[in-house]
Amino acid sequence: MIETKDFIFVISAPSGAGKSTLIAKLMKEFPVLSFSVSTTTRTIRPGEVDGKDYHFVTDKRFDELLAGDYFLEWANIHTSRYGTSMDSVKKVLLSGRELLLDVDVQGGEALREKIPDAHFVFIVPPSFKELESRLVNRQTESPETLAVRLKNAREEMKSASLYDFVIVNDDLEKAYQDLKTVYLACHMQANHVIPKLNYDS
Repeated sequence: MIETKDFIFVISAPSGAGKSTLIAKLMKEFPVLSFSVSTTTRTIRPGEVDGKDYHFVTDKRFDELLAGDYFLEWANIHTSRYGTSMDSVKKVLLSGRELLLDVDVQGGEALREKIPDAHFVFIVPPSFKELESRLVNRQTESPETLAVRLKNAREEMKSASLYDFVIVNDDLEKAYQDLKTVYLACHMQANHVIPKLNYDS
């Protein structure tokens, strides 16, 4: 059991909301933030780098990691599995840096139970129609996967009210300024988060 006063920022969003772009901008302006790289079984996309964007593994390897209690949280998302490893979280927290977790709604709910005093942010598109347009224009999904992502997005957006802050990404720069404002406001809270995580497993 380890106690830490490190700052923990959790960001979730449905596919196509622009979460990755906003996170990249925030980390560029605030290099004290350190990104916890998730593990996934999904296929790597053009431009992604294994170990930087995600740790890409096979289903068999993911099963092995699950059996070894490797993940702080994990979930089935769309047609793949994603997880946040305890090792990656521990590495950031013990370094004294601020931790940014990019997780789906299921992961956010799991982390809310385990780290209730972290700061939770949800990014949403201005409309479902806009979300669908973004996913189609991205051209990274098969028709089947796209249908699954859209179906899941409808359900995920119902969870927005469970988050501390909700940011509408209609205009990228405005959405980023909103995210930046939230990030800085969380720093102004009198008492910082003191989550207790079990690193012994």
